[in-house]
Amino acid sequence: MSSTMGTLRTSTPEAMSRPILGWTLHDSLVIARTTILASFRIPEAMFFQLIQPVIFVLLFAYVFGGAIPIPGAEPGSAADASLYRQYLMPGIFGQTVAFAAAASTVGLAEAMQKGIIDRYRALPMSQSAALIGNTFANAIRQIMVLTVLSITGFIVGWRINDGILNAIYAYLLLLLFAYTVTWVGAFIGLSVPNTETANTAGLVWLFPLTFLSNAFVPLDGLPTVLRAFAAYNPISSLVLSTRELFGNPTGYPPGVEPEYWSLQNPVLYTVISCAVVIGIFAPLAIRKYRSASRR
Repeated sequence: MSSTMGTLRTSTPEAMSRPILGWTLHDSLVIARTTILASFRIPEAMFFQLIQPVIFVLLFAYVFGGAIPIPGAEPGSAADASLYRQYLMPGIFGQTVAFAAAASTVGLAEAMQKGIIDRYRALPMSQSAALIGNTFANAIRQIMVLTVLSITGFIVGWRINDGILNAIYAYLLLLLFAYTVTWVGAFIGLSVPNTETANTAGLVWLFPLTFLSNAFVPLDGLPTVLRAFAAYNPISSLVLSTRELFGNPTGYPPGVEPEYWSLQNPVLYTVISCAVVIGIFAPLAIRKYRSASRR
């Protein structure tokens, strides 16, 4: 009998330890897939997410385009309007991926309010997977938005002039920036009390950040202090990077180099900025997620 019991004891399977990195990656991908599928169940929200940047393209291209001079063409001419559309599209791309932060803010605030986050926390899953999956899903959704924007850009006269490989690098840089700002949005979404507040908090910091940049107008016309702020605004370096990679006008006359280091090395500065922002806000958001209680 004792030998039988000993055999049973030795044959009982031991609990498997969960590899932290492996399960975090697996759980994050599951959450990302669930979040992306859930977004398609609300086609109205997806429609407005797609149509808003298209409206910005049409508004700036046809309403304001003739009033914003770009070096390289006579102000007010048809060539100037066409040049501005080439200049404009990377700015719209930059603004659009920056607004991915607002979607992350509202989505997580709503998940907190509905108790979805509490359900995640009750599951045997990596504690950080819910946020990693959510932010990743918000960044991936930008692929569809960028596709629609690119088609709109081609319709209004925008072109890729520096090869498909550089264009791929530009799109990857845009997606990296989208992923970066979703961590900022995640932290804000977990910090506000409800979705109504999240709707405001998710956008209030994005508008000055996008308009105090080179997204829509060259920086030369700004006052010195604002010009310095705009030059080190990561959106400005992102937009200038994509203009160079797409082969579009940069807003500087031929042979003239930007006066600030961040714009002299826009790709490097953008990557460094993304790494710093993720390094700051990802731990803050995960800590807030772990300590948050149901509202």
